[in-house]
Amino acid sequence: MQTIDILIKNGQIVTAGGHEEPVAGAKMNELQVLETGCIAIAGDTITAVGREPEVLAQVEITENTQIIDAEGQTITPGLIDPHTHLIFGGSREDEFVMRIQGASYMEIMEAGGGILNTVTATRKATLQELKQSGRKRLDWMLKMGTTTIESKSGYGLDVETELKQLQASYELSQEHPIDIINTFLGAHAWPEEYKDNHSAYIRQIITEMLPLVKKRGLARFCDVFCEKGVFSIEETREIMLAAKELGFDLRMHADEIHQLGGAELAAELEAVSADHLLMISDQGIKDMRSKGVIAVLLPATAFTLMKPYAPAQKMLEEGLPFALATDFNPGSSPTPSIPLAMTIGCLYMKLTPEQAFHAVTINAAHSLGIADKLGSIESGKQADIVIFDVDSYRKIPYFYGVNLVKMVIKKGKIVINN
Repeated sequence: MQTIDILIKNGQIVTAGGHEEPVAGAKMNELQVLETGCIAIAGDTITAVGREPEVLAQVEITENTQIIDAEGQTITPGLIDPHTHLIFGGSREDEFVMRIQGASYMEIMEAGGGILNTVTATRKATLQELKQSGRKRLDWMLKMGTTTIESKSGYGLDVETELKQLQASYELSQEHPIDIINTFLGAHAWPEEYKDNHSAYIRQIITEMLPLVKKRGLARFCDVFCEKGVFSIEETREIMLAAKELGFDLRMHADEIHQLGGAELAAELEAVSADHLLMISDQGIKDMRSKGVIAVLLPATAFTLMKPYAPAQKMLEEGLPFALATDFNPGSSPTPSIPLAMTIGCLYMKLTPEQAFHAVTINAAHSLGIADKLGSIESGKQADIVIFDVDSYRKIPYFYGVNLVKMVIKKGKIVINN
């Protein structure tokens, strides 16, 4: 029998397990929960999950085993945030006031704010400054139960700063408990120096940025902000095909503000995910489902922008799997809280807690290509676990505005202990 380092017992366990494929449709309501369960951890791996007698029959407890009594508490997989803009300089609280006064996202951007505001600050910041602010944000996320994130560049819009952003998040992933999966988003906006020469900037992305990012191993994914006034369908296709040729997996900002056909393009290109999707068409939903593209929905962004929400109920009816993410960024979603995103999703997208939990665990893992080791509490998976100080998982989105996290275990180590 294997000796173990940690035994967690007596808590309600949301395993979210049993899914080799993303969960969709009616199955999203079938959340696997052990009302009084037990988890054994050896090193960084979950070795057994089940009723306490079943688990104890499989493992050996020694005097060095740490026993955690989670009676009256809820145990979940580490939460996964599959869409963030972690690394940036400055902040944009003035735009918060502009938005309150009625300015739209595109109006703020056209007035020199928005993404370009952050580009100016990010270009000025040093690598160490970006790491310092990024580390603070990661601490916020970890304290709220997030153990893995995706992090995009896109606030450089030049070779040097795009690489600097990716380098900052790459180094933080080596230094911080949270695992970070990088995405190159050089096609996030048109830089001022190329505002009248879009084709030249696209050439720079394709001939300089993408090859350097790939050569240095700084990103797994390539993303494009496909939107009216930003990158067109044709421009997005050109960049994405070049990225795919270099071996990048694809993600897309699609159909956020206008129904442009981004979801259909994501399906055509067989992207891993299409994100935002507030204005997705019925055909886009069907095309994404048929090509296995996961929808990544960002309810906190719609909340901040005071816009209609992505049609999650239509996606459920059509069997399109989706994940939830914060879209943490300095403008349209300055929240690092996945539990808050779940609450907004439940209240305004009419998700059940069961659907929301699938969306921030196993489906989020599938959207990042890491479901073989993360996203559920199952034997053989990495021991990323959160213990919440409530006796039911349904209370996690219900009690919003308070941090319910009692303990976070990352790779078998206790990294937060409240």
